[in-house]
Amino acid sequence: MRIFIALLSFFALLNGASLDFGGAKSELNILAIVMFAIFVLATLGITYYSNKLSNSASGFYTAGGNITGFQNGMATAGDYMSAASFLGIVGLVFHSGFDGLVYSIGFLVGWPIMLFLIAEKFRNLGKFTFSDIIAYRLEDKQIRIISAVSGLSVILFYLIAQMVGAGSLIQVLFGLPYEAAVIIVGVMMILYVTFGGMHATTWVQIIKAGLLLGGATFMAIMILYHSGFNLSVYFDLAISNHPNGEDIMKPGGLLADPISAISLGLALMFGTAGLPHILMRFFTVKDAKEARKSVFYATGFIGYFYILTFIIGFGAIAFLLGNPEFIGSDGKFNGIANMEAIELSKVLGGDIFYGFISAVSFATILAVVAGLAISGAGAISHDLYVNVCKNGKCEADTEMKVTKRATIALGLLAILLGIIFEGQNVAFMVGLAFSIAASVNFPIILLCIYWRGLSTKGVFYGGLIGLFGVLGLVILSPSIWVDILGFESAIFPYSYPAIFSMPITFIAIYIISKFDNSKRAKIDRSGFDAQDFRAQTGIGASQAISH
Repeated sequence: MRIFIALLSFFALLNGASLDFGGAKSELNILAIVMFAIFVLATLGITYYSNKLSNSASGFYTAGGNITGFQNGMATAGDYMSAASFLGIVGLVFHSGFDGLVYSIGFLVGWPIMLFLIAEKFRNLGKFTFSDIIAYRLEDKQIRIISAVSGLSVILFYLIAQMVGAGSLIQVLFGLPYEAAVIIVGVMMILYVTFGGMHATTWVQIIKAGLLLGGATFMAIMILYHSGFNLSVYFDLAISNHPNGEDIMKPGGLLADPISAISLGLALMFGTAGLPHILMRFFTVKDAKEARKSVFYATGFIGYFYILTFIIGFGAIAFLLGNPEFIGSDGKFNGIANMEAIELSKVLGGDIFYGFISAVSFATILAVVAGLAISGAGAISHDLYVNVCKNGKCEADTEMKVTKRATIALGLLAILLGIIFEGQNVAFMVGLAFSIAASVNFPIILLCIYWRGLSTKGVFYGGLIGLFGVLGLVILSPSIWVDILGFESAIFPYSYPAIFSMPITFIAIYIISKFDNSKRAKIDRSGFDAQDFRAQTGIGASQAISH
């Protein structure tokens, strides 16, 4: 793959540093390509080193549980500050104005829920995947089936967003066709995860989070500098440049009705506590104290970053829409969707900063898709293959082989979905992933940890009802039924279904558990005290991680 990129750059230089694919000519930025290559080589080095530490299941899934709270907080923030956070939110603010910031607020407010309700208990109860927590006192097979299927649904929607952002970014950087760009990113994801596991992914996340925070800080400072550090000048310039004028400072530009706004807010707030690749991070630290530290540090990094997206989003309006280079003959922005932050970096800092932000954005996407792939591979191999198909009896080498094959399969599927969903806003696609996480995973996790009356049948059938409900509403919504499938009008009028699907899952689980008088249900309820004791004290947690 590196040979391919090198040859591509070489032939481009021979032809005047430009590429022509299908008549679309794109100027290559050599500095950007050099920085991109440096990052690729550095992360391949990390992967090579991490390969020695990822031969066991514990090493592959949790980096052996040896990551500190600060390191894990930085890596968790890196997992969360994805293409949706940087490219997608800036793009939403650029097109919709103030309403685009609902994503920044929604993404952030989920973290107190993680800190006070989930983090400590999750670390004390779990091993590799969030299914381990739910299966602690409930019947193993049924629980792992519903949690794995729900988790994979979240992961696939999340992967779509990252692959779309990655494809657009590499398309801009190298002048490649979108499809080729998506394929390159998918192949690199497979290599990193297959050979480096969680250890490599964690350190790539830490490096990438530091670079992203530094780059976004510089962008924000440069925007304010060009505005004379006068916010009135900054906002007046954005208002005068945007086609909607002062309307960009008013609500309703993105979410036209209260139901959509509340539904999206619920999805972003509670969906955070149901994201499999985020929840897995609590198993990479040694104890509950470090898990709490992870959330504390992650919340600080993430909160600071989302303040920066506010400044950068309006800066893109002020300095891109006011620049003739980015305005077409029809008076509209002629750049590629989701790439407004990348284009702004070139205006603010020239080719060098453009190259840096491009490389960091690619690092952002690659690290996140690696974390998603590990989580998805864990659901397939650890939950479905080992604990469902093999009844928990499986050689470690066999499990690792299945995990790596699952990683390859997920990579190929991510490539296919990334091509199908070309042009979709990446923050919007992540919003759909959060809707599923909030509607299925979060109710199951919360009730499992805090409600004695929960039963296996309640989780299995109630979870299925919630999962089919939220997936059905997503498919019937305008975002899929109209935008993707091409029908004239949507059957379900709202793009975000959480306000309807969350209560469906809670009610279904409660009713089925309440009327479940089976022998298994009595065992489920009697096991609550032992589970709660371990969740509160952590006694026995270290043994669960090591075996």
